[in-house]
Amino acid sequence: MSVPLKPVADYIVAAVEEAATKTASGLYLPSASQEKPKVANVLAVGPAVQSVKKGDKIVYKSYSQTEIKVDGKEYLLVQEQDVLATVEA
Repeated sequence: MSVPLKPVADYIVAAVEEAATKTASGLYLPSASQEKPKVANVLAVGPAVQSVKKGDKIVYKSYSQTEIKVDGKEYLLVQEQDVLATVEA
């Protein structure tokens, strides 16, 4: 997948994971009660980023990211300092 954004400095370009539409027990959640996920897939990293690489899943701080839409797709720009953790599969 080609990303139309090239991050600079310590910025990370990521795509947010979709919110869960049903619970573990099988109940469907209405869109109003779905919690916005704070987990994203890393698509590209800037040259100064050291602890995260392309393909990682990250947990990021609330309200610290910049959301941008390019060619109909939504992306996040997050600074490396705002990444709280990586998710291991």
